[in-house]
Amino acid sequence: MPVALSIEQLKALVGKEAGVSDWVVIDQSKIDAFAQVTGDHQWIHIDPQRARTDSRYGRTIAHGFLTLSLLSRLSHKAVEVSGAFRMRINYGLNRLRFPAPVLEGSRVRARFRVQSVEDVEGGHQVVWLVTVEIEGSEKPALVAEWVIRYYR
Repeated sequence: MPVALSIEQLKALVGKEAGVSDWVVIDQSKIDAFAQVTGDHQWIHIDPQRARTDSRYGRTIAHGFLTLSLLSRLSHKAVEVSGAFRMRINYGLNRLRFPAPVLEGSRVRARFRVQSVEDVEGGHQVVWLVTVEIEGSEKPALVAEWVIRYYR
């Protein structure tokens, strides 16, 4: 269950973690579906046999943008911003890095830290410092400053 927090509670949490998602398995079917939708059919993602012999990882890896695209799903499992909002808008990213690959079959989860909360016309803007962890890995798959606007 996600943690339900108001804007005022988020303001009090600036610099602190607000929630952690459940683990999600990144299997070959997710990787293949993402490749189909995006047209990114690079063998490192979609050819398990070649990856076993030609990749330094010994298996396929998820697209970095697949990991990024999971942020919405992961956030809904970690933090619910409560209030009379009619919509939540993905306003963009300030920074984004992919420090480590997500190997096929790995489990990932996201940690959401409140970086800033500002009032904007018609609502509020929250900048989340998001770290997507790979189970058993010292390095994260993704680190991003993700900007979300919540409009009344």
